[in-house]
Formats: sequence, C-alpha cells, structure tokens
Amino acid sequence: MAIEEGFGPQLDFLLQAPLDRSRGAEPLQRQLARRLREAVLDGRLPSGCRLPGSRTLAAALGISRNSVTAVYDLLGAEGYIEPSRQGTRVAELTRAPRHPQPNEQRKVPELARRSARIPQNHYRAESSYALKPGVPALTRFPHAAWRRCVERAHREADTGTLGYGPPRGEPALRTAILRHLALARGVRCTRDQVVITEGAQDALMLCVRLLTDPGDTAWVEDPGYRGVQTALASGDLDAVPMDVDGAGLRVPDAAWRTRTPRLIYTTPSHQYPTGAILTAGRRLELIEKAREHGTWIIEDDYDSEFRHSGAPIGAMQSLAPDAPVLYVGSFSKTLFPALRMGFLVLPESLVEPVKPLLDQILRGGHRHEQLALADFVESGQFGRHLGRMRRLYRTRRDALTAALAAHLTVPHSITGSESGMHLVLHLPPTHPDHLIAAAARERRMAPMALSLCSLRPAPEVNGLVLGYGNTPESRYASLCRELDELIKSSARGGR
Repeated sequence: MAIEEGFGPQLDFLLQAPLDRSRGAEPLQRQLARRLREAVLDGRLPSGCRLPGSRTLAAALGISRNSVTAVYDLLGAEGYIEPSRQGTRVAELTRAPRHPQPNEQRKVPELARRSARIPQNHYRAESSYALKPGVPALTRFPHAAWRRCVERAHREADTGTLGYGPPRGEPALRTAILRHLALARGVRCTRDQVVITEGAQDALMLCVRLLTDPGDTAWVEDPGYRGVQTALASGDLDAVPMDVDGAGLRVPDAAWRTRTPRLIYTTPSHQYPTGAILTAGRRLELIEKAREHGTWIIEDDYDSEFRHSGAPIGAMQSLAPDAPVLYVGSFSKTLFPALRMGFLVLPESLVEPVKPLLDQILRGGHRHEQLALADFVESGQFGRHLGRMRRLYRTRRDALTAALAAHLTVPHSITGSESGMHLVLHLPPTHPDHLIAAAARERRMAPMALSLCSLRPAPEVNGLVLGYGNTPESRYASLCRELDELIKSSARGGR
C-alpha cells in the first residue's frame, strides 16, 4: 500500500515497520519524528521530496492527525522540513556523514595538546578499600547533626536562595570560615578575601586561571600532590619539580635565576605525601623571594587540622603582612568528600583586581549546603567533630604503626605519621611499589604507590602511601600480613 501516489516508495519504510505500540514503548509521536528525521539525514527522503498531508499520513499510520501535525511542526522548527504552497517538503540539507565501514579510518578532531600532560589516574579504587589515602572516617560522621543543619537551612531560607547566589559564596559561610581559620590556623583575613570553591582542586584551577598565562613556569613539590599537576597542565603551564627533604620544599638559589616561577605550590604544614614541615626560615625566604620576583605562592593546608602531637603548625599565610600567598583549604577530609566544598583566601592586594573576574567566572550555587555548613561551623559541631577525629586518627596511626612493626618482615622505614590520615612506608627499590599497589587492589586494598607522586621517578622514591582514616584498627594485623606477602612476592615477580 503506497501512502499517496507520486511519493509512496520513499515513505514505504513507515508502513513496512509499523510504529511500536507495545507497553513501555516510546510515544508514537516521538517515534514518528525520529523516523522521519533519520530518513532525511540518511538520504531516504532527499531534499525537495514532498511529504504527504497530515490527514493522509495519520490515516495510513493509524494515529491522530494532531500527532502528525505536531511532528511536522517540530521538524519544521528544527529545519528538516519546510512548508510551501505545493505542500510540505524536505529542506535543503548537507547530508549526515555515513557510518564508517569496518576497519575504515576516519579523521576525528584531536584533543588539546596540553591534555597529554595531564597525568593519567592509574590509582582508581573504591573509597571502601582498605588503606586508601585521603578518605576520612565516613562511618564516624555525625549524620544527625548535619541533617539538622541542612533541614534548618531549607526551612529558614526564602525562595531567593533558589536563584544564583553571591559569586564568592554565601556571606554566612565565608564569615564562619574566616573565624575558624583565625582561631585554628592563625590565618588573618577579612570576609572579602574568602572565596568558596568546589573543593581544593577547584581552588587550584581558579588560581591558575586568574594568575597565569600559557607557558608560565610553576614550581611544585616532588614528590607531591598529583592533583596540582592536573591543574597546571590544564593551564598549559611548565611544571618544574623541586625536591623535598626533611625541612620541606628545597629551592636552590640558582632556580630563581634560571627558572623564575609565576606560581609556587607547596603544602608547608604537612607536605603531601612525605609529611615534612616547611621550616620557618624557608617559609620566610620563600615569601621574600616571591615578592622580589613577582611570584604567587599557593599554600595548600593539607591535613593541617589533624596534628597528632603538639599544637597545630601555623599557616604560612600569616607570617608576613599581605604576603603573596593564596591559602587553599577543603572540607573533603574534615567532613566528607561528596560535600565538594572548599575555599580560597586571597591576599588583600588581589581582592579588588579579581572581584570583577570572579563575578563573571563564578555563579554561586549549592546555596543551601553552604548555609548548612555555616550553621555546622558556627554552632560548634565542626570543632567537636574535628576533636573526635583527631583522637580517632591518632589511635589508628598508632595501631597501624604497631601492626607494621609486628608483621612486616622486609626492610622499611616510615615517615609522615606526625599529622593527617596517612603515613609513608618506604621500601627498597628491589620491591617495585607500582606492582605491590596493583596486586593489593585485587585484594580490596588501596595503598598508593609513592612513585606516582613524583614527576621524576627515582629508585629512592619507592614505597606505599597507607591511609588509615577509613580503615578500622581491628583489620590492621591481617592487612599488614597481606602486605608483607605482596611486598616479598614483588621481588620475585610473582604473587
């Protein structure tokens, strides 16, 4: 049966495969629109081909005329068909490319060249895997207290909070953060200097966007945090690794002359992953040299909240008036990663220059979560939670250190256990850390290979970063016995 004399063969495909009327099938109107659209794109309905009237097509397909009219209106709005005095016809279109044949090579647009410099993540594992660094004790999070803050934020906020918020974040949260930083970290700032971000990584990306141009030089700690490599590569910066020793970031004097940086990234209070503390002398020298050379310093205050003995190490940001230091922090480790909430404290001299830029770059979202977090901090719940977690992580640190001493039979040393939620287990190069880490993942353990943290892998940068934040003490003995087995097997090339 042809739909209408003169153009039936071109539309016979609609009758040869009737519209699907089974339960759960796509709506008939949508099916018809899709079929006609595909027929135009693949050439079955060539340009200029006249389509049947809506009444005729509706009768042939057994659907309402209104459905056909709606489909024609949609395809007309999309530019596939166009009405004329002689009826509705297929528009003049460039045909969609045909599907490639098997083994046929087709040129596709390439990624930006700088994307090749973004480190690949060979370290993906579930947060529930044992010994994974960077995961807090999620089972100890005070859900009830947090839920009350969230509910209160929704209950007390007006409909205006459903719109875009202040680009730099909710004033209530920025105020709560500056008060906490002044008390806990000695950070001196005003509310105008605080910018809310989606975690520390977002803050790093924002620094790169605001302060650098492609090709600029940035110094990074080596070994160091892999996320900063991603941020720098995304900005097409030249990342120059700087050694880390027991006193933190070590900068040779000649480097200031030969590789003058635009940015310096450092974790001075608890260097990641080694745990070294940048000494006061080096901090002051870094600030002075940065001022002299027009360099910005990014201070990532990683894990500073969880110092296991003595008073917390003070922030570098507060050492000198209006130091060229951008202070970065996050709630991912102190609360939970899915919150995606961090902050950036700008130097006072940057506030006015970047304000119009931030107004364009940022959009001010997650408003209820920001208000809930402000309540959580100001009500004292955040401080109490930090106190509980310090005690817990100290206990877990001690238990893991004892278990390693009792069950690890291979030569090793431990660093970085004075703060935070991880320690570094240094191993002889005869036991390749990447092989051990890969084998451990098959046993639902997720230690990170120390060599992955280095831009210049060397035999002495070999070991495992062991997280104890989300792994209970009762498992440490068995986990360390398994690690010992895997480490010894790695030297033999087997398991």
